Amino acid sequence: MSLGARIKQLRVEHGLTQQEVASHLEMGRSNLGHIENDRVTPTSEDLQKLADILHTTTDYLLGRGAAAATIPEWATYKDKRDFKKLLEEDGEIMFDGVPMSPIDRQRVMDVLTGLFWEAKQMNKHKKKTEAAGHAPDDAQG
Repeated sequence: MSLGARIKQLRVEHGLTQQEVASHLEMGRSNLGHIENDRVTPTSEDLQKLADILHTTTDYLLGRGAAAATIPEWATYKDKRDFKKLLEEDGEIMFDGVPMSPIDRQRVMDVLTGLFWEAKQMNKHKKKTEAAGHAPDDAQG
Protein backbone atom coordinates (compact mmCIF):
# COMPACT_ATOMS: atom_id res chain seq x y z
CA MET A 1 0.00 0.00 0.00
CA SER A 2 1.31 3.44 -0.90
CA LEU A 3 1.84 6.43 1.39
CA GLY A 4 -1.19 8.21 -0.06
CA ALA A 5 -3.38 5.13 0.29
CA ARG A 6 -2.40 4.74 3.96
CA ILE A 7 -3.19 8.39 4.64
CA LYS A 8 -6.58 8.11 2.92
CA GLN A 9 -7.43 4.84 4.66
CA LEU A 10 -6.70 6.26 8.12
CA ARG A 11 -8.49 9.52 7.34
CA VAL A 12 -11.62 7.60 6.36
CA GLU A 13 -11.34 5.27 9.39
CA HIS A 14 -11.27 8.34 11.66
CA GLY A 15 -14.28 9.83 9.88
CA LEU A 16 -12.38 12.90 8.71
CA THR A 17 -12.95 14.75 5.44
CA GLN A 18 -10.15 15.90 3.19
CA GLN A 19 -11.12 19.47 4.06
CA GLU A 20 -10.80 18.84 7.82
CA VAL A 21 -7.35 17.29 7.50
CA ALA A 22 -6.21 19.91 4.99
CA SER A 23 -7.29 22.67 7.39
CA HIS A 24 -5.14 21.16 10.16
CA LEU A 25 -2.24 21.06 7.72
CA GLU A 26 -2.93 24.65 6.63
CA MET A 27 -3.21 23.62 2.97
CA GLY A 28 -5.95 23.38 0.39
CA ARG A 29 -8.19 20.32 0.07
CA SER A 30 -6.89 19.65 -3.43
CA ASN A 31 -3.30 19.55 -2.11
CA LEU A 32 -4.28 16.79 0.32
CA GLY A 33 -6.03 15.02 -2.56
CA HIS A 34 -2.77 15.09 -4.52
CA ILE A 35 -0.95 13.60 -1.51
CA GLU A 36 -3.58 10.85 -1.16
CA ASN A 37 -3.26 10.08 -4.88
CA ASP A 38 0.56 9.95 -4.62
CA ARG A 39 1.02 12.86 -7.04
CA VAL A 40 2.71 14.94 -4.33
CA THR A 41 4.96 13.78 -1.49
CA PRO A 42 4.33 15.60 1.79
CA THR A 43 7.16 17.46 3.48
CA SER A 44 8.62 15.81 6.57
CA GLU A 45 6.83 18.43 8.67
CA ASP A 46 3.47 17.69 7.02
CA LEU A 47 4.11 13.95 7.32
CA GLN A 48 4.59 14.34 11.10
CA LYS A 49 1.44 16.46 11.34
CA LEU A 50 -0.48 13.82 9.37
CA ALA A 51 0.74 11.10 11.73
CA ASP A 52 -0.43 13.17 14.72
CA ILE A 53 -3.83 13.94 13.15
CA LEU A 54 -4.35 10.31 12.18
CA HIS A 55 -3.08 8.97 15.54
CA THR A 56 -0.34 6.85 14.04
CA THR A 57 3.39 7.00 13.40
CA THR A 58 5.35 8.32 10.45
CA ASP A 59 6.88 4.84 10.20
CA TYR A 60 3.43 3.34 9.61
CA LEU A 61 2.56 5.97 7.01
CA LEU A 62 5.84 5.23 5.21
CA GLY A 63 5.15 1.50 5.24
CA ARG A 64 7.75 0.64 7.89
CA GLY A 65 5.39 -0.50 10.62
CA ALA A 66 2.33 -2.66 11.03
CA ALA A 67 -1.18 -1.26 11.32
CA ALA A 68 -1.13 -2.34 14.95
CA ALA A 69 1.22 0.57 15.55
CA THR A 70 -1.75 2.93 15.41
CA ILE A 71 -1.63 5.18 18.45
CA PRO A 72 -4.79 5.64 20.54
CA GLU A 73 -6.43 9.08 20.45
CA TRP A 74 -5.97 9.54 24.21
CA ALA A 75 -2.18 9.10 24.07
CA THR A 76 -0.21 12.14 25.24
CA TYR A 77 3.15 13.28 23.93
CA LYS A 78 4.85 11.52 26.89
CA ASP A 79 2.93 8.29 26.14
CA LYS A 80 4.10 8.40 22.52
CA ARG A 81 7.69 9.06 23.64
CA ASP A 82 7.55 6.05 26.00
CA PHE A 83 6.24 3.84 23.24
CA LYS A 84 8.84 5.05 20.74
CA LYS A 85 11.57 4.28 23.28
CA LEU A 86 10.19 0.75 23.71
CA LEU A 87 10.20 0.13 19.96
CA GLU A 88 13.65 1.62 19.39
CA GLU A 89 15.33 -0.90 21.65
CA ASP A 90 16.64 -3.01 18.82
CA GLY A 91 17.88 -6.10 20.63
CA GLU A 92 17.35 -9.53 19.15
CA ILE A 93 14.28 -11.44 20.24
CA MET A 94 15.27 -15.04 20.94
CA PHE A 95 13.18 -18.19 21.20
CA ASP A 96 14.91 -21.25 22.63
CA GLY A 97 18.25 -19.51 22.03
CA VAL A 98 17.55 -18.93 18.32
CA PRO A 99 16.93 -15.42 16.93
CA MET A 100 13.42 -14.93 15.57
CA SER A 101 12.91 -14.25 11.88
CA PRO A 102 12.01 -10.67 10.92
CA ILE A 103 8.40 -11.72 10.28
CA ASP A 104 8.07 -13.42 13.67
CA ARG A 105 9.77 -10.45 15.35
CA GLN A 106 7.21 -8.10 13.77
CA ARG A 107 4.36 -10.33 14.97
CA VAL A 108 5.74 -10.19 18.52
CA MET A 109 6.14 -6.41 18.27
CA ASP A 110 2.52 -6.10 17.06
CA VAL A 111 1.30 -8.00 20.13
CA LEU A 112 3.52 -5.91 22.40
CA THR A 113 2.10 -2.77 20.80
CA GLY A 114 -1.43 -3.76 21.73
CA LEU A 115 -0.42 -4.78 25.25
CA PHE A 116 1.54 -1.55 25.78
CA TRP A 117 -1.42 0.67 24.93
CA GLU A 118 -3.83 -1.46 26.96
CA ALA A 119 -1.57 -1.29 30.04
CA LYS A 120 -1.01 2.46 29.56
CA GLN A 121 -4.77 3.05 29.42
CA MET A 122 -5.36 0.92 32.53
CA ASN A 123 -2.70 2.89 34.44
CA LYS A 124 -4.27 6.20 33.41
CA HIS A 125 -7.69 4.97 34.57
CA LYS A 126 -6.22 3.78 37.87
CA LYS A 127 -4.49 7.13 38.50
CA LYS A 128 -7.66 9.04 37.64
CA THR A 129 -9.71 6.85 40.01
CA GLU A 130 -7.20 7.24 42.84
CA ALA A 131 -7.01 11.01 42.29
CA ALA A 132 -10.79 11.21 42.60
CA GLY A 133 -10.52 9.57 46.03
CA HIS A 134 -11.85 6.17 45.02
CA ALA A 135 -10.18 2.87 45.76
CA PRO A 136 -8.81 1.05 42.71
CA ASP A 137 -11.19 -1.58 41.23
CA ASP A 138 -9.03 -4.50 42.37
CA ALA A 139 -8.96 -3.17 45.97
CA GLN A 140 -12.72 -3.18 46.28
CA GLY A 141 -14.20 -6.24 47.89
